[in-house]
Amino acid sequence: MTKYNAACMPGDGIGPEIIAEGRKVLDAAGEKFGFDINWTDFDTGAEKYLQTGELISEDELKELGKFPAIYFGAIGDDRVKPGILEKGVLLAIRFYFDQYVNLRPIKLLQGVETPLANKKPEDIDFVVVRENTEDFYVGIGSRAKAGKQRDHLEVIRDLYSVKFGIDVETDSDELAYQIGVVSREGSKRVMEYSFDLAETREKKLTSVDKANVLTDVYGLWREVFEETKKGYPNVTTEYNFVDAITMWFVKNPEWFDVVVTPNMFGDIITDLGAMIQGGLGLAPGGNINPKGTSMFEPIHGSAPKYKGKNVANPLATIWSGSLLLDSLGEHAAASAVVSSIEHSILAKAVTKDMGGSMHTSDIGDWIAKDILRR
Repeated sequence: MTKYNAACMPGDGIGPEIIAEGRKVLDAAGEKFGFDINWTDFDTGAEKYLQTGELISEDELKELGKFPAIYFGAIGDDRVKPGILEKGVLLAIRFYFDQYVNLRPIKLLQGVETPLANKKPEDIDFVVVRENTEDFYVGIGSRAKAGKQRDHLEVIRDLYSVKFGIDVETDSDELAYQIGVVSREGSKRVMEYSFDLAETREKKLTSVDKANVLTDVYGLWREVFEETKKGYPNVTTEYNFVDAITMWFVKNPEWFDVVVTPNMFGDIITDLGAMIQGGLGLAPGGNINPKGTSMFEPIHGSAPKYKGKNVANPLATIWSGSLLLDSLGEHAAASAVVSSIEHSILAKAVTKDMGGSMHTSDIGDWIAKDILRR
């Protein structure tokens, strides 16, 4: 039997409940397909932060680096100011392990209602590959007041004086700025991942940008895309501006197969994708370093008000577990997990938010049994 080691970080709120169901399913998949996952738990999140003031230590990050995959529940707690846990734990892991691919399948399963009129499962089945380490998320920015932070103001003053005739020192009390960074290397590697993925699917890749207005950062993005596609003659390519793609996701989702997007735009359009596939309760995500440690999580939050009530929908977490199995090379098992999620939906073996009556703790059992009996 093949053995894998994986880290597990349940996190906050409903995180421990939904991760427990995901682990039931992945363990059943291992039993069915002849592998075993040895889980190592990491207690990182709000409770630890409130007790110790520590988010995630360098030693913990180094320990996590021993695992090919991290199964992550949810982060966030009402007792902690928004952003502290998210940046200090979740983003810290993504950047530390250079998880430069955010993988988001947008797939409508049988039995799920979509808000899009007359669209069926065969119409909504594509994947968004979001660059995950650059753009406006690199953390370069500040708020500057007149007479202070003069080093920051130098660039801004020059920009405003040349462009708009504004003297920051006298005409503006305070301003804020955020810098987006797109590199040739960062763009190329996520595009190569996307082209490789497209070759395993329908051989069509759509690039998203806003090169008509934000010509420097996204002009480079488009230039790199033009260069990269030369190495993939079998893949059909197209461009969409980000505002246009939000329209086409709604009107014609069947046009898309693989979509590659810079970080900020990907953050926006994947939430739209989640809604057209049935909502956040069905939206999985992977933060992937193809040659290092990757992390798999549902894209929804920690929902503190539902903590301990046994009502949270674990399907996005279970689906994220399927992505984890794929990353380990267990493709048949990964496919079986998604199929059994679909079976549970068709059988109405779902939580209240999807029209069912089952508790969180029942869902993993139902799907695990379905995998084992098929």
